[in-house]
Amino acid sequence: MSVRAPLRRVAPGVSAKPKGKAMGEVRVRVRLGNAADGTAVRGRQRAKSRSRVVDALVDTGAVRTVLPAQVARVLGLRCLGRAVAEYADGRREAVDLVGPLLVEIDQRVTVEDALVLGDEVLIGQTVLEKLDLHVDCANQRLVPNPAHPDQPVTKVK
Repeated sequence: MSVRAPLRRVAPGVSAKPKGKAMGEVRVRVRLGNAADGTAVRGRQRAKSRSRVVDALVDTGAVRTVLPAQVARVLGLRCLGRAVAEYADGRREAVDLVGPLLVEIDQRVTVEDALVLGDEVLIGQTVLEKLDLHVDCANQRLVPNPAHPDQPVTKVK
């Protein structure tokens, strides 16, 4: 998958927030892509796959991945239906669910669906679990599970 210009112009390893990172906030560079494009490319239906590298907030309080509408639109993700999102303040809202979304962090890749809302990309627990990544709050970064540093391992029992 090729990487095109980022949606936000941010140097690698630099937060998009002008005032720096908040205490305990973890931001990562993530490659997002339309996983359906890979199938289309193999079938020679599309010459290019749609992908972007973006700055994302790791949100351990979120279960799923969240995308702003603009990102979902640029990636050409298909609406799979609606899902109810519950916010930290208890409010609930029906939002679009899109996919299939390809998520790559530190050369670990998974396919996911995502909720469409807000104005920034949020990486939730499902991606962290599937990619076998841990949050290192002290150093504000993601690290591979020390038990499986070379590749993600998925628990099935």
